Amino acid sequence: MGFDGEVWQVRSGDGAVGEILIDDADFPWLSGHFTAGPAFAAVQELFARELALAEQDDEEHREQWEAAYDEIRRRVSLSSPDGPVPEFLLHIAGDRAWFRWSDEPFADDPSGG
Repeated sequence: MGFDGEVWQVRSGDGAVGEILIDDADFPWLSGHFTAGPAFAAVQELFARELALAEQDDEEHREQWEAAYDEIRRRVSLSSPDGPVPEFLLHIAGDRAWFRWSDEPFADDPSGG
């Protein structure tokens, strides 16, 4: 799988949230350097909250994580070099982003860590 060097786009409506330059592929996850775009400020705290809740990884925080991630899915889209992907799980922390994606809705637990 030759993902290294690909640039994936994160968008919110017409605004550029940022770009991810892929530098590591560990199936099913891709990760890379995240460069924030002008629309990142509007969702930055949402990504921080989602990641903090995901790291809790317990039943008490699971419902809160699901609500936070649902909001991310409502507000952002992810596109590969070939176009938008219909399903994804994306984390952003500082200048790093990691994600997995699917052409079909996730059937299992998408939190994946």
